[in-house]
Amino acid sequence: MNGLAKLRPGPAGHERAFPRRWRVAGALIAGCVLSVAAAQAATLPLPLRDGVPTLAPLLRDVTPAVVNISVATMVPQRNNPLFRDPFFRRFFDLPEGAPARPRQSAGSGVIVDAERGYVLSNHHVVARAESVTVTLKDNRRFEAEVLGSDPGTDIALLRIEADGLASIPIGDSEALEVGDFVLAIGNPFGLGQTVTSGIVSALGRSGINVEGYEDFIQTDASINPGNSGGALVNLRGELVGINTAIIGPSGGNVGIGFAVPVSIATVVMDQLAAHGEMQRGRIGVMIQDLTPDLAEALDLEIQHGALVSRVEAGSPAEASGLQAGDVIVAVDGAKVESSRDLRNAIGLIRVGEEVEIAIEREGRRDRLTVRVGNAQDSVPVAAMEVPPALEGATLRDLEQGDPAYGRIEGVIAAEVAPGSRAARNGMRSGDVIVALNRRRVRNAEELESAFENAGQVLALNVVRGNSRLFIVIR
Repeated sequence: MNGLAKLRPGPAGHERAFPRRWRVAGALIAGCVLSVAAAQAATLPLPLRDGVPTLAPLLRDVTPAVVNISVATMVPQRNNPLFRDPFFRRFFDLPEGAPARPRQSAGSGVIVDAERGYVLSNHHVVARAESVTVTLKDNRRFEAEVLGSDPGTDIALLRIEADGLASIPIGDSEALEVGDFVLAIGNPFGLGQTVTSGIVSALGRSGINVEGYEDFIQTDASINPGNSGGALVNLRGELVGINTAIIGPSGGNVGIGFAVPVSIATVVMDQLAAHGEMQRGRIGVMIQDLTPDLAEALDLEIQHGALVSRVEAGSPAEASGLQAGDVIVAVDGAKVESSRDLRNAIGLIRVGEEVEIAIEREGRRDRLTVRVGNAQDSVPVAAMEVPPALEGATLRDLEQGDPAYGRIEGVIAAEVAPGSRAARNGMRSGDVIVALNRRRVRNAEELESAFENAGQVLALNVVRGNSRLFIVIR
């Protein structure tokens, strides 16, 4: 036998007699399934067809607003060594270097304003585009103008001039919860418009985009290459996200897809429409996550927030009265639980606007008003050069206001970019390097000297909160 038992019929005219407990269990399971199906049919805002819930009417309204995007780019060809030979180029009258060749790629987009012809898509779909063509569901084709794109959030805004466009109503991505049903609509593999379904698997995902402005919706609705820029909609037919990325060993779907929340996408869209670019906001602080160890060391009762480790001189933060050691817990009433939350919130606020920041200072809650400045006007921080293994980390001497200042001597990682090589190797913002390969370091100059004499393996002795640990990097 191969381990699979076949079911054989009993005597003619009789069903096979299963044990009674199996029949009882089967009846219970069937009852549960029917109850769940009935509950879903009663609670989900879906019409019935022949007594069965269907998404067809919803999709008839939504899908005309999801478009296919064809992008033409020029890609340099691999340079043949003969092109570097001046005699060969002169003899055959060839240009210097290999000529570029055109390449076509496909993506998706979502019409969000039919009157103005605005189409949201991904930055990586239209980056370096020579021309962009939008194809509607009714097969009409239009040349699109790229009004602007933002690599930090991977959002791009296009415009087409056409009559009779349909748009998707904007939903509330902040109201999403894990387990909510969603639909992904796009153009996978260039096949044409395709709809897949799933649920919200997680919220607030980060570490996907190294720029750090991220708060992704994770879904198991199938998202494949070509779906980028497509729509993630709820069962009310409202846009809640712009599909942007997948995790898959071979570039295909494995049930882990990510979408930019529409709350972020619309903020970026407004700036791209007005300025053609995203103007990042800043207030002039260096921040790190408030960990339980740091909270205990600083005698704080709260466990979450963005700890201010440094305030730039002359910055909006200094003008508002913000101080090193303050813990930012909210921005305009929105809770801040980590440095990522604060970076996302401030980075998406228009330059010049005032925001109310709630802080925890010496055991009391306070509120400050800060006028957001331009990120391009930030004051450069004196930082040392780092080896490739720590790329993405800003290392400098400890300064007054740093949580570790006065307690230890070393070099602080004032900031570690999410997804950077330093982050992947285990460094975290706020880590203080006190030794390298067993050589004590007290400042940036000593650490630079230690880096120069280090071999292929870096053994960093790091103080993180109240604990010490070794980070070994090869």
